[in-house]
Parts: sequence; C-alpha cells; structure tokens
Amino acid sequence: MISEDDVRARAYAMPLTSPAYPPGPYRFYNREFFIITYRTDPEALAAVVPAPLEVADPIVKYEFIRMPDSTGFGDYTESGQVIPVRFNGQTGGYVHAMYLDDDSPIAGGRELWGFPKKLACPKLAIEKETLVGTLDFGSVRIATATMGYKHRELAETDVMPALTAPNFLLKIIPHVDGTPRICELVRYYMEDIVFKGAWTGPAALDLYGHALAPVADLPVLEVLGASHILTDLTLGLGDVVHDYLA
Repeated sequence: MISEDDVRARAYAMPLTSPAYPPGPYRFYNREFFIITYRTDPEALAAVVPAPLEVADPIVKYEFIRMPDSTGFGDYTESGQVIPVRFNGQTGGYVHAMYLDDDSPIAGGRELWGFPKKLACPKLAIEKETLVGTLDFGSVRIATATMGYKHRELAETDVMPALTAPNFLLKIIPHVDGTPRICELVRYYMEDIVFKGAWTGPAALDLYGHALAPVADLPVLEVLGASHILTDLTLGLGDVVHDYLA
C-alpha cells in the first residue's frame, strides 16, 4: 500500500500514480500572442466580472496564443478573452474564458491556478500576408481574427507593461456534495520575459454565438487595435488575493 505520508508527498496533481502534468515551473519558448483589443457592451461586461474586481472601461482583449515549446505542457494553442480590470488600485487583466487543444494544460491550468479552460480547437497561422486566428468549438466556428502581418514594428516599451501586469483568475473547486470547497481570486504574473519582437497592423474580429462557448456574449462594437508578440517566458504560480468563503 502507498503510505499516507507518501500520498501527501506526491499529491500535487491528479491522478496520483500518473499525474496529468509535471511540477513547475513552466517555461514557454517562442510563445506567440495575437491580441485584438475591442470595445464591448458595458452591461454585458459587468455581468461576467466578479467583485471585488472593478472594470474601468468596456474593453476586452481577444487573444490567440501559440505555444510550440513549453516544459511539461508540450505544443498547443489557446484562445480566449481577457478583461482589463482594477483590484485594490492595481491594474491588470481578468481571464474570462480560455479554449485550448491539449489535455495537460487544461488540467494543470484549472487545478493549479484556476484558469477557465475548456477543450476546443484554436488555430494561429500566417496565410500569405495575413495573420489569421480561428476558434472552433466542436464543428462550430465561434471566432475569426485577422491582422495584416508585421505591418509596423512595436517597441519593447510598447508591449512590456501589458506582459508584466498582474492577471486575475476565479478559482473554483467543488466539494464532493457539489458546494464550493475552494472559491478564490488568484493573481499571477508572467515572469523572466525575453522579448523577441512585436508588430501591429490593420485588424478585424468576428465572434459567433454558441450555447456552451459564449465568446459572442461580449460583442465586438469597435476594434481598437491589435498586436502580434513573440516571447520566451515563465508562467508564474499564483497567490490568493481574495477568499470568497472566508
């Protein structure tokens, strides 16, 4: 039998005898971001951001992230929405929704940090002169983003403030009876960032309705800008900044 001490020593992830991911830290090489910033409906935004976070402006960042080489998690792509927020005067981003194509980072992201990850099929690719991001949930296309490829270079000082800002997550782990056992606001940072380049260009974003992947519930009213960023970085482990069950 596995002793109780061994269980406690080894219990960092499930399942116990074959964890879905290794212990961190988690380093990402050539991590590629395609981010479109857009204005949305303020009432729709207020309906999805939990207190004590505060929303200053009705802005959303729609992201496609290509991760071809990450320690422990391998090669995968994700897509989702991040909402600029404030917490106790600190400006950051609330990760509202994420869709990705690899089981290991889905499990690790949800269990460790509380990332709102669901299984889907995001893609990020260059098609001739266009950077193209698409997201399919099952057989249904729910997002399409395009940007002119490397039309204008961005300086490191243009993009590093956003990359180094804190991000916030709502971590929920239920008890065996279905009530919340953990319900916390988690803050994390991207660390040890190596900037490799960034660009911008004309951009467009279309979101489509889906009952179980409601990215279109934050509608695109106006595209404000776009960026394409290439980095190496470490995904830092988080800290709990608010306990909803305390």
